[in-house]
Amino acid sequence: MNSILSDRVLNMEESATLAMAKKARELKSQGIDIISLSLGEPDFKTPQHIQDAAKAAIDEGKYFSYSPVAGYQDLREAIAKKLREENEITAAKAENIVVSTGAKHSIANVFMCLINEGDEVVIFSPYWVSYAEIIKLAGGVPILIEGTLENNFKATASQLEAAVTPKTKAVIYSSPCNPTGSVFSKEELEAIAEVVKKHPSMMVIADEIYELINFVGRNYSIASFPGMFERTITVNGFSKGYAMTGWRVGYICAPLEIAKACEKIQGQFTSGGTGIAQRAALAGISGDQAPSKAMAEAYLRRRNLVLGLIQDIPGIKTHVPEGAFYFFPDVSAFFGKSAHGYDVKTADDLCLYLLAIANVSLVTGEAFGAPSCIRLSYAASDEELVEAMKRIKKSLGELA
Repeated sequence: MNSILSDRVLNMEESATLAMAKKARELKSQGIDIISLSLGEPDFKTPQHIQDAAKAAIDEGKYFSYSPVAGYQDLREAIAKKLREENEITAAKAENIVVSTGAKHSIANVFMCLINEGDEVVIFSPYWVSYAEIIKLAGGVPILIEGTLENNFKATASQLEAAVTPKTKAVIYSSPCNPTGSVFSKEELEAIAEVVKKHPSMMVIADEIYELINFVGRNYSIASFPGMFERTITVNGFSKGYAMTGWRVGYICAPLEIAKACEKIQGQFTSGGTGIAQRAALAGISGDQAPSKAMAEAYLRRRNLVLGLIQDIPGIKTHVPEGAFYFFPDVSAFFGKSAHGYDVKTADDLCLYLLAIANVSLVTGEAFGAPSCIRLSYAASDEELVEAMKRIKKSLGELA
């Protein structure tokens, strides 16, 4: 019997990060002590002044109706001001901003507006799991260029140049990167910009959602470089740096034609984002930044904690993440080994083994374009991280 479902959804991969988190929740519900290091979700509470702004908005009673499709004007103006002053994207205005229900929604809007059937999009790999599936959903073809562990998993401008064809419509990367934590330097981004400028029909989608969790100093926006504002769609949001994952507020800054197109498509798919969440986001971007800085400092301390523990596990190879809150180690040394009735042939197998034997939830690198790796989130307490790494070391040591 043929399925009633569309080929579109049947051909779509399930989000690996959400799938593993679901398995972990199911095991926890059975009373099993699972340490979940699979989701990219801050373990901090949303800062108090942001919560207070949401409560005030509820009490005010003005934000229960449909919001403007592109977001409230004062929030868009605050975002544009932030981009001009902090990111040096001097051309940014409120009219260039579209607020959406999370950065994932923003990216989906962008690709639905840009991609025609058969258009190619170059993805810097390893990459966030949803890029390729959203591109395919829009009718596009993902083209992966792979960064190596030796280069901190960063693909290069020369690789981009080699991947461009007459069908190339866009290139997308994240910096700081999910899943690797790598950060592109100013010089690396300038080289990428020079390649893009050679190809007038190609756009850049710069995913900067982890911007505030950066351990190397300043985060550079490619849209700030000469000649790049009209060629760049900057994606950002409030989930990571402000611990607002469940509030679902993301945004783009784009050339006016693209911003209007995203507003148009959003008007048909979802309309405007939740009013209360937008008032909270305004307090986040306009208010005290100390809580965000404190969270970034905590992530750095945790990175250093986990780095020491992970380097103490024989067989694991890792680089030093420069931002975000992930490690992305190469675990291929364990392929071909077995223990406790588990044969580990792939990173998927290893993650299932560690979930069952170590009771630690991780995500396979296969979903991120790197089948030799796994992703480990250190957005967890020190106690959980120390215990998780102890369990992982023990379970890996039993493979033979």
